[in-house]
Amino acid sequence: MPYEWPPLVPGDPDEIARRVAAVLEEAWQRLAAKQREVITKFADNPRTPYTLATLEEFKKAIVDFRKRVDQEAQQFVQRQLPHLYEEGGRTAAEALGTTFTWTTFHRDALQSLAADSYADFLRRSEEAERMASQFYRAARQAARREAPLLAAGNMTAKQAAKNLADRLAAEHRLTHVVYRNGARVPVRAWAEAATLAKSAVAYNAGTLNRTRQAGVSLVEVFDGFDCGWTSHQDADKANRTLRSVEEAADWPISHPRCRRGFGPRPDVQDSSGT
Repeated sequence: MPYEWPPLVPGDPDEIARRVAAVLEEAWQRLAAKQREVITKFADNPRTPYTLATLEEFKKAIVDFRKRVDQEAQQFVQRQLPHLYEEGGRTAAEALGTTFTWTTFHRDALQSLAADSYADFLRRSEEAERMASQFYRAARQAARREAPLLAAGNMTAKQAAKNLADRLAAEHRLTHVVYRNGARVPVRAWAEAATLAKSAVAYNAGTLNRTRQAGVSLVEVFDGFDCGWTSHQDADKANRTLRSVEEAADWPISHPRCRRGFGPRPDVQDSSGT
């Protein structure tokens, strides 16, 4: 019986990212293991009832992976995001000499952020599911249509079955998720990067919204020395610059694993007049 992960407890973004990545990687590894079982059975005889049963177990593993992504995404947006948003809001409030409370303004902002984060997790997992489902369909089709013709030609049924299994393994690798743009990304990597990105956005949203609520229009940016404003390579370097709250809200981070933060600057007037 697979190990059941305990409920997510709000905490340090790095620890949460590692936890989410580990949970999803475990589910993906179970899926890959089921694929190997299917291929092994195909090499023996693609049309045996046991082979077909193993293929159905693989299909169940796809469903399990989808459930894991959904569970972790829901726990993340329901537990971790409010925690980080409030931390960002309280940090800004302290800098402004005020307090942070969950007003309707902040609740609405968090709800929008949570919906976007949840949807993004599901979008990222779709490519993984697509690859697994392609293998399932190809293997099922091979068992039903190609297997009866395996012994045709000058090879034995055993050798033909092995060739079919080798072809399925080569055409449907589950070691990485291959996105439509050709990028090859391990499940652990995208899960960790997505979690860190959403964590940073949530914290900064709390900071910026509390700053805006206080009527302060400018923030100071704290970032890596070489980090650009809209991307890491942007010539417009972000660290220690002053930006409007609106600009900062447009670019709360500039790249995956970005460590950008903001501090309210009520002592500086916005020269644009806003």
